[in-house]
Amino acid sequence: MRSADLLEFAWQVLRGYRARTLLILLAMGIGVAAVVAVTSLGEGARLYVVNQFGSLGTNLVIVLPGRSETAGAMPGVLIGKTPRDLTLEDALALKRSHAIRRIAPLVVGTGDVHVGARVRETPVLGSTAEMKDVRSMEVALGRFLPEADPRQSAPVCVIGAKVAAELFGARQALGEWIRIGDRRFRVIGVAAKQGQSLGFNTDEIVIVPIAAAQALFNTEALFRILVEAKSREQIAAAKSDVEEIIRLRHEGERDVTVITQDAVLATFDRILRALTLAVAGIAAISLAVAGILIMNVMLIAVTQRRREIGLLKALGATARQVRLMFLTEAVLLAIGGAAVGLAVGQIARQLAAQLYPAIPFEAPWWAMLAAPATAVITAVLFTLAPARRAARLDPVQALSRR
Repeated sequence: MRSADLLEFAWQVLRGYRARTLLILLAMGIGVAAVVAVTSLGEGARLYVVNQFGSLGTNLVIVLPGRSETAGAMPGVLIGKTPRDLTLEDALALKRSHAIRRIAPLVVGTGDVHVGARVRETPVLGSTAEMKDVRSMEVALGRFLPEADPRQSAPVCVIGAKVAAELFGARQALGEWIRIGDRRFRVIGVAAKQGQSLGFNTDEIVIVPIAAAQALFNTEALFRILVEAKSREQIAAAKSDVEEIIRLRHEGERDVTVITQDAVLATFDRILRALTLAVAGIAAISLAVAGILIMNVMLIAVTQRRREIGLLKALGATARQVRLMFLTEAVLLAIGGAAVGLAVGQIARQLAAQLYPAIPFEAPWWAMLAAPATAVITAVLFTLAPARRAARLDPVQALSRR
């Protein structure tokens, strides 16, 4: 029996048992669609995190007060001590490093922003002119904070696009005055729309000089320091220099945590890839269920088609050809179910992308290959037992229904 004859015969059998065929296609399709959908979710989460960290800037090193230990706590917490604060002088001292291009110290708080009768509670960020390049920010109108001595407080600010729209409406914001707390600031720039970045909406912030923020919130402590290395190759040197400079300034204590953008990305990447594989494995269990369904259906088919099998063997079909007939049916069912599942999975992915446009849902290439391949392998494995049973039938007994 030629391969074309096998395919034609299998196709005729599948058309003859339409209800059975549709059930198996549905089971296989659900399994493949589940794998595609969950891997799209996992890969979308991974790409979202990568994009979020990428929007922070390049060659970034982040300095936080307090030393993070493997136990997850800061040293001294158990004995009642608090970490030493980072100060503006600490940040300025980092410029001594030859591996560092720019630094952006940060002070973060929240204040009520007043423009006439309009009031809006807004995150207020204190920094320097270098923050624009360190964070890869863009200004839509006007200019960013002026380059000046960061110790000096200038009554100027840059506001986010959403803040400008809500407080000034259609009116031009540049040159206007806003009041935060008991201080007034002149708007010299409106930041371009950037949206969410690690849960922080840059369209809703007000940026003021760092000295003004320290006075506004009555604090000398920095929230953190953003450091830009001169190149990717110098990130490690920049990290080492930061730790050493701060150690010398803090009486020999290593009381800061220095993390690199690449290290954080690599950690998230490993976690999310493992999570994607885990949920894909869980979804693939439905393919095993579909395989059991195929085996049960094929076992029933052997009983229902005894006379047909007996006639084929009486006409000269070998045991091997009978096995191939059943396996061909299983492969056709698996391929059809995989095609349906891939289509449904892609539709689900597109719907998720419409609902959550910020997340780049995309099924990884390995999932698009592994899901249909697993469906075919599962179908073949679970059809082997029924196929062998059919191949062992005696033609005389099969024709006599014994």
